[in-house]
Amino acid sequence: MRMTIDEAVDLIRHADLKELGEMAYARKKELHPEGITTFVVDRNINYTNICWVDCKFCAFYRHEKNDDAYVLSFEEIDQKIEELLAIGGTQILFQGGVHPKLEIEWYEDLVEHIHTKYPQITIHGFSAIEIDYIARRSGISIREVLRRLHAKGLSSIPGAGAEILSDRVRDIVAPKKLDKDTWLEVHREAHKLGIKSTATMMFGTVETDREIVEHLDHVRRLQDETGGFRAFIMWSFQGKNTRLMEEIPTITKQSSNRYLRLLAVARLFLDNVPNIQSSWVTQGSYIGQMALLWGANDLGSTMMEENVVSAAGATNRMNQEEMIRLIRDIGETPAKRNTAYEILEIFDQ
Repeated sequence: MRMTIDEAVDLIRHADLKELGEMAYARKKELHPEGITTFVVDRNINYTNICWVDCKFCAFYRHEKNDDAYVLSFEEIDQKIEELLAIGGTQILFQGGVHPKLEIEWYEDLVEHIHTKYPQITIHGFSAIEIDYIARRSGISIREVLRRLHAKGLSSIPGAGAEILSDRVRDIVAPKKLDKDTWLEVHREAHKLGIKSTATMMFGTVETDREIVEHLDHVRRLQDETGGFRAFIMWSFQGKNTRLMEEIPTITKQSSNRYLRLLAVARLFLDNVPNIQSSWVTQGSYIGQMALLWGANDLGSTMMEENVVSAAGATNRMNQEEMIRLIRDIGETPAKRNTAYEILEIFDQ
């Protein structure tokens, strides 16, 4: 029998944390019995910080007239990719602010440039809100945006912008952002075109336990329909320098206990999503490692560059050697993967 929303809410509220971890770890071992924990060597490239959406939880965005607003040139992007290739990287996570003036042709030129010059690099890019706005700005459908970018070399799309898939929550934390149904529709259309994606969740603002599980249920239902999600990644809200913390000062920093509890429930509830990623970027390396015992099977990215979360106060860093050590430390075998979760290299003991 599949876990119900009520059962998952009850686990969040009442389960013993250690027992919950044991349940999630057992489920992880059923799905990944080989005892391999993966990671990817990649780089976040934020092509612009200009954004009109003004999410209250974001400390990264700027308006066009701000002195430190930017759009990276193709030459600057090339330099970042060259630096990634030098350390054996295979993927760029490519996203920006939602620029009010850039249209589909600019994005096509950019993706084609990268894919042509660096065919060995996987382009994992453009969140649902970027896709939706490009469609509206360019006067074409979401499907057409995805089709055209895919034709130029876009491989997959990240789950960014999901936050909590509840319009009540979204109206508070990001009132200009796309609604939950549009987020789901972007991913549905991507999956129909053969573009895989990830699903994400940012918790720790104004959501309830039930809204957290309803978010998981939206992901599970779409995965039943399309099978297009490769992984689920969740992280806690980072509040430093954000307008949301100024407006709602009662929001408190989420504990490691809470993170592990929600991660374990996600692993148990999302029975059709193969991979769960640890968020060491927001939790730190120790809790990032602990997450591997609470259901995560992937340590995520070495993240050569990260600007969005760090702007809100999270400054954790980790390289490939540290990841290998942390994975070995819990008795599992580290392996480097690509965007499609295919193993590229196994690091034996």
